[in-house]
Amino acid sequence: MSGRTHAGACPERTCVGCRERAAKSELLRIVAIKDACVPDPRGTLPGRGAYVHPVPVCLDQAVRRRAFTRALRAQGALDTNALRGYVERTTVAEQATR
Repeated sequence: MSGRTHAGACPERTCVGCRERAAKSELLRIVAIKDACVPDPRGTLPGRGAYVHPVPVCLDQAVRRRAFTRALRAQGALDTNALRGYVERTTVAEQATR
């Protein structure tokens, strides 16, 4: 026996906002394109990615701590308006389905 279990291992990532580990499927991947943070919900855009919970609280913490700039190894500040709009839309849509 190799000690392996047959339960499927789920990839984990760390949220750059709250610094908690979570399943990759629960987090939103962020990519820097030019000088902006762009949401990558399918996880297919090229380049270095950072992960955040798709809730305004974690997004605010990440912006306040400049975590996106550091995690994405970007030069200078990144624009997060498109990202904020996406998170707010998904949060509203999630609350409407409850």
